Amino acid sequence: MRAIGVAPVALLGAAALALTAPSAAAYGTTSGGASSATGFTVTPSVISPGSRVTLAARGCSTTATAGSAVFDTVTIPAGGTGVATVDWDARPGASYEVTFICSTSPDPTAKSGLTIAAAPAPATRPAVAPAGAQSGLGGGIGTMNTVEIAAGAASAMAAVAGSVLVARRRRERRSH
Repeated sequence: MRAIGVAPVALLGAAALALTAPSAAAYGTTSGGASSATGFTVTPSVISPGSRVTLAARGCSTTATAGSAVFDTVTIPAGGTGVATVDWDARPGASYEVTFICSTSPDPTAKSGLTIAAAPAPATRPAVAPAGAQSGLGGGIGTMNTVEIAAGAASAMAAVAGSVLVARRRRERRSH
């Protein structure tokens, strides 16, 4: 098989991978969502509308607050975490700023980025079935992280490339 035939498939795969991997550098943050040096984190940093985000203020020795345009202000206990639900009307693909306020920190205000995923998360089901045994392959229902999305895109591209390779080899054999 000629290399020129594989090039479009490889480029398509690279483009799909680049588009599915959100940029953690949008706000100059780490993959956790905020600077780990300050102890203020947003997890996950990429989330679907209607999903819950965990906010931590580990660098604050008193009660801290966190707020954003896509969720209400949350009070975070000293050294603990808080949970906020992202508004359903958050714009998919948009990046929002999360502001942490801690009066005992050397820098009382810290900012972090939060990116809204392109599609809303599927509805979750109860952790325990109301009656009877659960069956099936199992697994949790929720949002996928960047690694899972990238692995899925890579698997799909490998399947397409393999199919093209097999089809071309069959065609070459028939023409001889």
